[in-house]
Amino acid sequence: MGSVAERDRLISGYAQALFAVAEAEGNLEDVEDELFRFGKLIEGKSKLRESLADPALPTDRKKALVADLLRDKASPQTVSLLGFVIEQGRGKDLAKITEALSELAAARRRRAVAEVRTAVPLDDERRERLSDALSKASGMDVELKAVVDPSVIGGVVARVGDSVFDGTIRRKLQMAREQLAGTS
Repeated sequence: MGSVAERDRLISGYAQALFAVAEAEGNLEDVEDELFRFGKLIEGKSKLRESLADPALPTDRKKALVADLLRDKASPQTVSLLGFVIEQGRGKDLAKITEALSELAAARRRRAVAEVRTAVPLDDERRERLSDALSKASGMDVELKAVVDPSVIGGVVARVGDSVFDGTIRRKLQMAREQLAGTS
């Protein structure tokens, strides 16, 4: 197995290749968003991640699994790009490749990626308000990538670069407990 630097270069190379194809096809924004969401799905599902990384599982089965998962949720181009990465034997790196692609796309647009986790999907008005608030808080233009995560329960967790903004109900209760413990 290669060094961490070699693996990082490999991941970056695949991300750049996917970026170039999506940009050339003229639908970078949609493909990038679908790939980002798929990468986050992989991160949260260890069995799926293991299946895509399993060298004993035939490539065609892995591609069929991805196509089945994304049936009505992604464009044929996104499914095809994921299939290409799987054919190259990089299924284990899919989450990192999709994250690197999002960073490339955001850098091209001179924006930072804000990964936002909520218990329910955000409507357009809430997305815009949250994007504005995160832009002010981080000092950067942010591009919102929303992921529905039922473990959030209520509120929002956002990550912009290395900064985490935790506005979940769980965090607010924890802060209230700490304040009460400090006053007694």
